[in-house]
Amino acid sequence: MVFLLSLLSDYIPEITMQTKHDIRGIEDIKLMVDEFYAKVQKDELLAPIFNFRLSTHWTPHLEKMYTFWNAALFGVKGYNGNPFMKHATMEINEEHFKHWLNLFNETIDANFEGPTAEDAKKRGMIMANMFQIRLKDLESGNKKPIF
Repeated sequence: MVFLLSLLSDYIPEITMQTKHDIRGIEDIKLMVDEFYAKVQKDELLAPIFNFRLSTHWTPHLEKMYTFWNAALFGVKGYNGNPFMKHATMEINEEHFKHWLNLFNETIDANFEGPTAEDAKKRGMIMANMFQIRLKDLESGNKKPIF
């Protein structure tokens, strides 16, 4: 049977490929968030920062990220927080944001495809860019953080 599928895959490649779907709701968000932060926890650049901050608080953080992305992508109420302020006190720079964004996009691309998946990547990029601009403003003394 495997041999037959192998032969057929030359003519019908979809037989051997797993079909991806778009991000459709909270279960997909949980998959996205869980896989992304599993990578972060093992990442050479990001793990020291996140593991230091969240060493015993990963579950509440993940739950907050589920509600954040559910609100961002689907407008579902329930997220309460100020993500920038959580990052304003971290020692992070452009390299961290680029790496975070690469891991984030890699996670989405590995699991999903469609307009909502693209929207998530776009929102991740906007957030990373906005955080960097605001952090530079704080460093230069131009603006005070909004609590």
